[in-house]
Amino acid sequence: MSEAADVVRLLDGSRDRDQLVAEAGRRGVPVAVAERVIGLLAAAGAIVDFPSEILRSIRPELRAQLMPVLTTASLSAQDGDGGARLLARRSSCTVQIRGSGPVAALVADLLTRSGLAVAGPDSAPRPASPADLLVHVGRPSVNETTELLRDRQTYLTVYADEAIGVVGPLVQPGVTACVRCIDIAKAQRDPAWPLILAQLAGRSVNPPGCDAVLATSVAAQAAAQALAFADQSPLPPAAVNATLELVLPSWQWRRRSWLPHPACICGSSCAS
Repeated sequence: MSEAADVVRLLDGSRDRDQLVAEAGRRGVPVAVAERVIGLLAAAGAIVDFPSEILRSIRPELRAQLMPVLTTASLSAQDGDGGARLLARRSSCTVQIRGSGPVAALVADLLTRSGLAVAGPDSAPRPASPADLLVHVGRPSVNETTELLRDRQTYLTVYADEAIGVVGPLVQPGVTACVRCIDIAKAQRDPAWPLILAQLAGRSVNPPGCDAVLATSVAAQAAAQALAFADQSPLPPAAVNATLELVLPSWQWRRRSWLPHPACICGSSCAS
């Protein structure tokens, strides 16, 4: 029993399997016993085989910040590596935040603390190559949507104002419904929609009708959709071909589905 306890005490994430068995041997625990204890714990799902070299490569202060992320990833993905593969995917995924204000700042902070490489939000020059995902805070203009389509830039739109927050769509140009697809569909249902769009274009409200709780809720949802994209989840993010809408005072999220529109120049309807 004491030999098994010695092996368990060594399970602190600082050693890989071979190093753990070797250290146990130096403490008088036979190799067969150490291997047996590790095998039993692994079979019971009580052990996480996180590559120790990855853990050691993370700066101590960042390691402390990412441990809750890794723990959650390990539990949700159930891949047995403590979130190592997920962390690798996130660290290789580049996200650009376009826009300013509290929602943009919150999204950037949440994604950074979740292990993604984030650029912005600020007025710095745009990167030479497209990011894996662009989070566009605020309604994109016609020129911006044309540019995003031309650059084949995957993007997520986020908007919060006047007691409503909207996250989505998450657009893969030429594949999924884009902002224009949704506007065309809305115009067919509501003839006044083009007039509303004209009023919204370029409008800047000061102060915005978005309090701290609404901004935080919308930013958290946007960050969640970006993480689902970066993590390559088996199911597509909920904002693909959809908008997620939070309307006060009910504080309930609603998902509205949208199909690629055949009249849109994005061509997504031809691919679907």
